[in-house]
Amino acid sequence: MAKKILIVGGVAGGASAAARLRRLDETAEIVIFERGGYISFANCGLPYYIGETIEERSKLLVQTPESMKARFNLDVRIQSDVIQVDPEQKKVLVNSKERGIYEENYDYLILSPGAKPLQPPIPGIDSPLIFTLRNMEDTDRIKAMVDQEGVQSAVVVGGGYIGVEMAENLRERGLEVSLVEAAPHILAPFDSEMAAIAEKELEDHGVALYLGDGVQSFREEEQGISVVLQSGQAVRADLVLLAIGVKPDTEFLSDSGIELGARGHIIVGETLQTNREGVFAVGDAVEITDFVLGTQGAIPLAGPANKQGRIAADRICGLPSTYKGTQGTAIIKIFSLTGASTGSNERTLARLNIPYRVVYVHPSSHATYYPGAKQIALKLLFNEEGRILGAQAFGEEGVDKRIDVIATVLRLKGTIHDLTELELSYAPPFSSAKDPVNMAGYFAQNVLNGLVEVVTLKEIDAIDLEKQILLDVRTEAEFNDGFIEGAIHVPVDELRNRMHELDREKEIYTYCAVGARGYIASRILSQNGFKVKDLTGGYRSYRMANYKS
Repeated sequence: MAKKILIVGGVAGGASAAARLRRLDETAEIVIFERGGYISFANCGLPYYIGETIEERSKLLVQTPESMKARFNLDVRIQSDVIQVDPEQKKVLVNSKERGIYEENYDYLILSPGAKPLQPPIPGIDSPLIFTLRNMEDTDRIKAMVDQEGVQSAVVVGGGYIGVEMAENLRERGLEVSLVEAAPHILAPFDSEMAAIAEKELEDHGVALYLGDGVQSFREEEQGISVVLQSGQAVRADLVLLAIGVKPDTEFLSDSGIELGARGHIIVGETLQTNREGVFAVGDAVEITDFVLGTQGAIPLAGPANKQGRIAADRICGLPSTYKGTQGTAIIKIFSLTGASTGSNERTLARLNIPYRVVYVHPSSHATYYPGAKQIALKLLFNEEGRILGAQAFGEEGVDKRIDVIATVLRLKGTIHDLTELELSYAPPFSSAKDPVNMAGYFAQNVLNGLVEVVTLKEIDAIDLEKQILLDVRTEAEFNDGFIEGAIHVPVDELRNRMHELDREKEIYTYCAVGARGYIASRILSQNGFKVKDLTGGYRSYRMANYKS
């Protein structure tokens, strides 16, 4: 007998599940319910349509109800809101614009309701000049507002991925843009010193940043709206884009008996089945297992949602697929800059008291003698056994493939030693004989092998110059252009002949521009009886960590 499968929600998880189901079972009856008017659209592309990098709206529409019917023989019902689920009777209650309220029974149910923007009870938050971005309808409203003559300024509230992408795209449209973030830094997946690189890029392109200062209220004015901050400062604009986070859209499940987490996420196992027979859940609304840490959490990303949709379909059709967790690999474009990360960040590891080591490297995207090489800032986190825990990178070129390589090794539970052994494609326009991934592995390997003891950016400001020496081993020109306060200067190429100038009773902290010469200096000194630590990432990492917006 043919199976009847209902899917609540389209876009990434739901649409992927539907297509996979049809490929596996030509006889199944498959119905998709979508609350909005669009079943499958490129939600990650919405900011770029508003910014007019994507000029044609139709390019965002991945599938239409008609195309899904023609290719996959799916019953797609848009503007149909599933308002109740009854797993005991295996039926759902639907509120449809076309059909009214009715019931639909099922053999299997896949829940893919997604997440919706947070809108806390801040005074004035119901103003029509405040927008959120989730779907095509939101996109149309925001773009229509931005397209209006006389609209010249915007405040983006929230410094996550959507907030930063919207700040960039509104600025590209010529608006004066301010970005407000209650936390000390934007882009929470990145550690503070890495996020500072993105903050500088935004400010260099004219985006005004208000960090560590949350919203107290919104106040409509005769023309426009003011965002009143906790500090008392008011930032005026013609419109506000609210992007302070999301929450799972699961209120309709409150009486279903389907188990929900503390924040409303649907609890699933590795098969993506809920606690109710025949009911599966995928996408931003589910609680996932962190692949690195093994903890439970929520990481709303399109890639995992698509994979989960496929796995849920496999399980319904008898294939033994499982979902082994989310590692949070993500990437963002910020004007000419690219930022990407995978796995855990230092802040999370420290909060959970998980031991870790950290190194920074600043290699070039490709061979420096070939024109156009750009520097990459790469941070690698690993434990004493060498297992990779996470990585973050910023740069203008080559960031994506480096983080993707590390993400792959992490997924395969590889180590920093594996990074040194990777044989990656090389030609001068594309990389160096020692790829940046190899370089990060070499440096981490040196740390674990005891060839160098590193000091981190957090520790360098706490050194006692009465007991320790801060040694800058760069060239004179580099030193004169800026140095860490309290440092003495001996270029690495002069170090062997000038060691007598250093006090052997004091511990020495070496640093150079990015780490290579500092490491060489530490090896010279340690083999000559000095107690030495090297600042990982060098002066460039120190300078970016101390960037003030």
